[in-house]
Amino acid sequence: MNVPAPLACAPDPGPPAARPAGRERGQRQVFCGLTSIIWLHRKIQDAFFLVIGSRTCAHLIQSAAGVMIFAEPRFATAIIEDRDLAGLADAQQELDRVVTQLLERRPDIRLLFLVGSCPSEVIKLDLARAAARLSQHHFPRVRILSYSGSGIETTFTEGEDACLAALAACLPDAAAHERSLLVVGALADVVEDQLRRLFDELGIGPVNFLPSRDAGHLPAAGAGTMFLAAQPYTAEVSRVLRDRGARQLAAPFPLGAEGTTLWLQAAANAFGIDPLHFERVTAAARARATGALQAQRELLEGKRIFFFPDSHLEIPLARMLARELHMIPTEVGTPLLHRQHLAAELALLPPHTAVTEGQHVEQQLERCRASRPDITVCGLGLANPLEAAGLTTKWSIELVFTPIQGYEQAADLAALFSRPLDRRTRLRC
Repeated sequence: MNVPAPLACAPDPGPPAARPAGRERGQRQVFCGLTSIIWLHRKIQDAFFLVIGSRTCAHLIQSAAGVMIFAEPRFATAIIEDRDLAGLADAQQELDRVVTQLLERRPDIRLLFLVGSCPSEVIKLDLARAAARLSQHHFPRVRILSYSGSGIETTFTEGEDACLAALAACLPDAAAHERSLLVVGALADVVEDQLRRLFDELGIGPVNFLPSRDAGHLPAAGAGTMFLAAQPYTAEVSRVLRDRGARQLAAPFPLGAEGTTLWLQAAANAFGIDPLHFERVTAAARARATGALQAQRELLEGKRIFFFPDSHLEIPLARMLARELHMIPTEVGTPLLHRQHLAAELALLPPHTAVTEGQHVEQQLERCRASRPDITVCGLGLANPLEAAGLTTKWSIELVFTPIQGYEQAADLAALFSRPLDRRTRLRC
């Protein structure tokens, strides 16, 4: 077995403002935050997401989920009708009625999220007040929380951040002397299980995940809690946890062999794990990931990649692709640049990588067409026009739905980029 050499500690990210980034403001093309319900309702297995919105909201979620008409999903839309918009009906009373009907029909619900949308934001419906009132009324059978998934306020991954921030605010208090690790950000169950095994072998614990699979077992948080962000779009929930006294561990995100090692190493250092023990535990998995990436590197090395801002995964992905697969990021766009949250990632990006925050879609399309990258990562709305222009694309939303974190998924992550290039080559033959 080819065991990779030990990695050094994550580099000091330095001041968050060290790397320059362009800012763009103009027309943008992104999914709204309601889309995050699709993976969150699968992760939190006894939660229900009730969107307070329009028929357009309902069609969006059902289309994204591929729900058949006879399915019984754990999300729905309470339709805001013309009477609600005109102020002829008491929206709070209507909401109480809908929630009562829902809970009578679905007694398995233990956690109910009232999710704001563009229409509910427009009519200034106070969902936080409604959630507090309804939670008190239905206590202790069900906990009711609220957050905004409105496309006015959030991109599609920021919906998860808002959801987890609402959840983090009501976590039980942990005693100051109770040391624990909290992993923040929804992960596929298989990834969560793999990471938990590694933490157990390292001797790190207790380890909890937010969101957890069971809403009835919320982890405690307090001054003794240390947390690792598993997703780059968790800036708001991280702020809530810091406000509660928890300490965030600075690390790159667990993408690729290097990113996963540095992420685990941040926890190991915080828990005082012996470096030699850390190497023994992680060496085999690192070797597998490094070897699997070698085959993909032969296909991707030297290829140029352009990121449109969409999922907030762009900067960690660019870091992994550049450092481990030797790709060349020509531009890395991100909807919002949380410098403190992404400091470790920014420190690892190639020095001259162009980073842009926000979007002016026409200008970015012009730069993309002019640079003619080998592969372009973008949203669904831009993919077809770019393909028609002869560019190879990768849907950014696929990177959110696919398990890509951790050692065992490193090759799968790389393959998401090599497959479109391989397909293009085959079509040209």
